[in-house]
Amino acid sequence: MNKSLDFKLDKIRNGNYQNTDFIIADAKDGDMGGGVLAPGPMLDNPEKPKPYKAYLQAMREMTDSGLIDIMLMSASSAEILTDEKTFQNSAVTPAVRYNDTTDVWGQRHSNYKKFPSRNFRTAHLGSVSKFIDLGLYSITFSNNLETDVESLWGFRAFLEDLANHDLRYFLEVFNPQIDIGISEEQIPAYVNDCILKCLAGLTRKEQPLFLKMPYNGPKAMEELCSYDPEGLIVGVLGGGKGTTRDTFELVRQSEKFGARVALFGRKINLAESPLNLVRFMRSVIEGKLGSLEAVKEYHDCLHKDGITPKMDLEEDQKITETVLLEDAP
Repeated sequence: MNKSLDFKLDKIRNGNYQNTDFIIADAKDGDMGGGVLAPGPMLDNPEKPKPYKAYLQAMREMTDSGLIDIMLMSASSAEILTDEKTFQNSAVTPAVRYNDTTDVWGQRHSNYKKFPSRNFRTAHLGSVSKFIDLGLYSITFSNNLETDVESLWGFRAFLEDLANHDLRYFLEVFNPQIDIGISEEQIPAYVNDCILKCLAGLTRKEQPLFLKMPYNGPKAMEELCSYDPEGLIVGVLGGGKGTTRDTFELVRQSEKFGARVALFGRKINLAESPLNLVRFMRSVIEGKLGSLEAVKEYHDCLHKDGITPKMDLEEDQKITETVLLEDAP
């Protein structure tokens, strides 16, 4: 079946983008960074994590909904769902996390996030190429010569491995997770420049389909997106759960300032009603609803479905992520 991702990417590259072409990925690859807590808490018992089977079922339901364009998973989850032919008659493209750098390691009681990101890959491209052709590669720059060179050598080796298996990828670039000797105000410019430096030496065949990165505010997003609008397609990651208003404002602002992709993990997975959340995300992106109005309608849906919201409406309508306040209506 034709995949919506390919159709939308073609329109973006050809300069024919409309807001209905915005790409949404559900990032259900949390097990690559953590463990038992990856599927999220039970709705009726927040102290108890969901089992892995519930995580897989959430992937099936989101894929069947047709609301997303990409389902990002661990290699183990992708193998199970592709064996089931979940994506065979679906417009959704399955993808896997190709590498799991140390800054995504989130095991309970660990201290890995105190250190610069180090390159590492669990997934074997020869194995995953048997059931997918797309995945995510992650790199984080830390303003540290030794670790940044190591990360770039790892990226170079990955690209050579990728070419041998005729696979595609998109590139994730995080903000540094530690103090790197650069002020918080300077981080967005540093990250933008690192991305462009990283990609400048690549041929067209080696370039990623698109980026996945934090939303660092209107100025930084617009700067990067306007650099090469058809050649460099920018996507935003979701970060923490936040409020429902945070989620809707993030997609609204990202699209407004040039992003064409949203890849959300916890914001979708930890929502009371993930399908309704993504449905309203699309309504906000397409200008059918404002972010504040969308929160109210989302809560109305929860009420109709007998689902107790995690926050009352007033709290859930607040913007709590500082980076979103600059362009908040």
